[in-house]
Amino acid sequence: MGTLLRAWRERRGISQLELAGRADSSSRHISFIETGRSRPSEEMVLRLADHLDVPMRERNSLLLAAGYAPRYAHTALDDPAMETLREGIARLLAGYEPYPALVVNAVYDVVAANQGIAMLLDGLPEHLLTPPLNAMRITLHPEGLAPRIHNLKEWRGHLLAQMERQIALARSEPLRALYEEVAAYPVAERPGGDGVPEEPTAPIALPLVIEHDGHLLSFVSSIATFNTPMDVTVAELAIETMLPADPATVKYLRSLGG
Repeated sequence: MGTLLRAWRERRGISQLELAGRADSSSRHISFIETGRSRPSEEMVLRLADHLDVPMRERNSLLLAAGYAPRYAHTALDDPAMETLREGIARLLAGYEPYPALVVNAVYDVVAANQGIAMLLDGLPEHLLTPPLNAMRITLHPEGLAPRIHNLKEWRGHLLAQMERQIALARSEPLRALYEEVAAYPVAERPGGDGVPEEPTAPIALPLVIEHDGHLLSFVSSIATFNTPMDVTVAELAIETMLPADPATVKYLRSLGG
């Protein structure tokens, strides 16, 4: 427990004194926990984890290391207990159509997607579409969406920086392995050079500018997570919605939706 606590504290760049102040404890007590001279209560473990923003999966590891049972369940998404959640996600994604939306887990495996996403993936090679689909791999692979993205350099930089921040926050070797894989992909050259939307607008955020069937589409993305989750699976889900960034994209997607 002490070794893990020290690692998380140092990862967050917080001193023992600062952590003690946040957790209503003393720096001496924090020091004793880290050196193994004191065994924290279960409540203290959770309090420290909360102030260090430890991911839910790793909070269970802290509890186990301190001699307590895990607090948070880790229920498979296809478990019958998750039926209500699955139905809610399905309704949310369907309601967002014709605009693209998907749900990914902690390593960007796609667990649900709507027809807007299926449209963007149309024509990709089978080896990239074999489950589990991975959003980062599909987007950045030179045989994936990368050749269709007109601002690939900027969008790739955004995605890699996003993964770097997540790796810094969580001790996830699978995520680090994925990052090393996609960061090593050669940057695909898109035939015909770059282009711009037909009706450019002032950007409110970095857009994803992607070509589909000869049409240039522009999206800004929004990511939502579940508030106050009590299950590791739920805590690691993220819902990404792609909002059209210009009138031409709105018009085109609505025309596809009939």
